[in-house]
Amino acid sequence: MTLCEPPGSHKAAGRRGRRGTAVATENILLSGIVGSTAYGLAREGSDVDRLGMFAAPTEDFHGLHGPKETHVTTKPDNTLHEAAKWCRLALGGNPTVTELVWLPDELYEVRTPLGDELIGIRTTLLSAKRVRDAYLGYATQQFKRLYDRGDASASADTRRRTAKHARHLRRLCHQGFELYATGALTIRVEDPDDYHRFGEEVAADAMVALPLLQRYEAAFDETRSALPDQADEAPAEAWLRRVRAAYYTRSGP
Repeated sequence: MTLCEPPGSHKAAGRRGRRGTAVATENILLSGIVGSTAYGLAREGSDVDRLGMFAAPTEDFHGLHGPKETHVTTKPDNTLHEAAKWCRLALGGNPTVTELVWLPDELYEVRTPLGDELIGIRTTLLSAKRVRDAYLGYATQQFKRLYDRGDASASADTRRRTAKHARHLRRLCHQGFELYATGALTIRVEDPDDYHRFGEEVAADAMVALPLLQRYEAAFDETRSALPDQADEAPAEAWLRRVRAAYYTRSGP
């Protein structure tokens, strides 16, 4: 893990990370390993996915066109969202970005003081309806993919992708309900082998996944959430203003 220094002198960083260019290392606030490796579901040959957040130089927001908000690379697989976009996605309950602030310490590769501040306000980003809608919504999308694909006689590659989507469906249901019911998120699943068995069963018959999805829908309905009805945007707003102040470089007279 790299613990970056606070952004005290960002003249150099402010000149890099421009619109359409790669993100400067100094501008990355938080980054870590996510996906199957983080969940404990990786097998030999699995890709290692990374997700992070960066601060665009503040002066890049002052013109007609704002900075690029997302940078995606492959081999290695890495996604970086600009701080404001990350906050918007998190406030909307997006499962993928949410996990960035709930990772086990050993999975972080870049942490800065501002990144740690964000981890400290992670619960304020959550709301009951958006967590339910996002996690169950994504799980339902996964089931539709499984059902539409549906033929157990499909190719080995299709069966592998079907099994992967089935594991994602189960994980989204479990993690979403945990977050909804307790206000906390555990990234690593309890029994990875059971998830893989479930994936293989669904690859043979997509309808195996339906009872699980229905059980979780009922559990959401019957459980009083630990989360508020609405997220508290004020801490994220204040944090984002601190980010903008830290990454401001005066370039004119």
